[in-house]
Amino acid sequence: MMLNGSQILIQSLIDQGVDTIFGYPGGSVLNIYDALYDKKEEIHHVLTSHEQGAAHAADGYARSTGKTGVCLATSGPGATNLVTGIATAYMDSVPLVAITGNVASDLIGRDSFQEVDIAGITMPITKHNFIVHDVKELAATVRLAFEIANSHRPGPVLIDIPKDITAAVCEYEKLPRFEKRPISAPDEAQLKDAVNAIRRAKRPLIYAGGGVLSANACEELLAYSKKTQTPICCSAMGLSSVPYDYELYLGMIGMHGTPVANYATLNADLVIAIGARFSDRVAGNRKKFANAAQIIHIDIDASEISKNVACDTALVGDAKQILTHFINQVEEQKHEEWRNTLVDFRTKIGLKKPAEGDKVDPRDFIYTLHKLLGDDAIIVTDVGQHQMITAQYYQYAKPRSFISSCGLGTMGYGMGAAIGVKTAHPNRPVVLITGDGSFHMNMNEMACAVSQNLPIIVLVFNNSVLGMVRQWQTLFYKQRYSETSIARKTDFVKLAEAFGATGYRIALKNEIEPVMKEALSCKGPCIIDCIIDPDDGVYPIIPPGKGADEIIYGN
Repeated sequence: MMLNGSQILIQSLIDQGVDTIFGYPGGSVLNIYDALYDKKEEIHHVLTSHEQGAAHAADGYARSTGKTGVCLATSGPGATNLVTGIATAYMDSVPLVAITGNVASDLIGRDSFQEVDIAGITMPITKHNFIVHDVKELAATVRLAFEIANSHRPGPVLIDIPKDITAAVCEYEKLPRFEKRPISAPDEAQLKDAVNAIRRAKRPLIYAGGGVLSANACEELLAYSKKTQTPICCSAMGLSSVPYDYELYLGMIGMHGTPVANYATLNADLVIAIGARFSDRVAGNRKKFANAAQIIHIDIDASEISKNVACDTALVGDAKQILTHFINQVEEQKHEEWRNTLVDFRTKIGLKKPAEGDKVDPRDFIYTLHKLLGDDAIIVTDVGQHQMITAQYYQYAKPRSFISSCGLGTMGYGMGAAIGVKTAHPNRPVVLITGDGSFHMNMNEMACAVSQNLPIIVLVFNNSVLGMVRQWQTLFYKQRYSETSIARKTDFVKLAEAFGATGYRIALKNEIEPVMKEALSCKGPCIIDCIIDPDDGVYPIIPPGKGADEIIYGN
């Protein structure tokens, strides 16, 4: 069958299982949008307010489903507006295919209107990118892009298509759905070393990262932990891979991790790191991190092994398969003394409790939210103090229920991501927890949420400051608050109404539950302006570059 390039692109996306695209039209992709018009019953397009919002929405869609997110933008500024979203996905290993139009082939390199070398710009932040020079290569390029985005360590891939290619005609043949590339098994000798180390350990600890979720290995992680009675702590990316009420779950590790999780790293004699990268927010002082422990590092990406923290045993391969091997090879264990030690420590030093009195404490919001929503909600955050408080206190029960930019730390990520999550999960509650600083970055996407009639609840922790940066200025810069006391005059209730959403404000603790109950009954999106104390910091905190033995417990 003869089709033009735009028709081939849309049909190829459908053939690869795509049901949703997030994007924004423009001159260089008009042919593509014209082809999309004919397939709107088969593929849903979500028109965002800005291309960055489209990239974040595709990212949120991918994180919450495990499928590939797809975003589409025109050339020039449309393409460059995707860059932050692509980098966000790259840092957190999210499968994403970004499609950009470009000027016609004969105009490339002539400083044409809305021309930019988006392939060159995105080279450091994609697994691979393509410029399609021949319409006959387009279908195969699309299939290959999905294969690359999903194989081994997932990540974003960009396809740049000049406008003349979208109009050119050729014979189209349907290609099969992409298949992930096979994963090599880990070295047998290293596997034996790992099993022997596990058998010898008296104080083992699992450090679970986002790779557990990417590998769909949550069941195996729990099964292994139960069999060997090994406690688990998670990086921010690993949150929701373990149910909050699992008896051996210690919580988040690292800079703002739970006291017991960081205590465990100081005292463990074996750390099994699974799909984790030992980032500076976890390891801090890399020379001191778990330096009393033997380290087994399981990761699908060989370049991560010993990149930040040297390991004793390297297992490069699929986390699900390796954990299954451990379950089959390792005998049941108890470690009662180690477990009792951790229980005693957690009893003595836990996370900060919500403050007494009438003032709103953000922790009260987190507890009330879970009380009202139960275990089915998907929580999206922006970046800052609200992100870490949510990571510390929300009680995640299901995998892929915590969606946040953890690697790049992208302020403004949340609103677009929440749109992607809600689009993918229309029947599950979706809540965006953000700060007044982050929300100002991309609050324009509320227009998209209203247009799409997506009942997203947006909790704005409003302290009139850039909270996390200000906290660092308090602790490390002698309270010199340079440009962090923003005190903007934005009325979030009126703003919600201006967008066509519903607005609420909470200033006292006793208002939290009744207002949130009312917000949960909204048929469309709503914003809750939550007035909180600017001096309410996120603790504990391990100062940057320090070890877990230098933790600060509170202000």
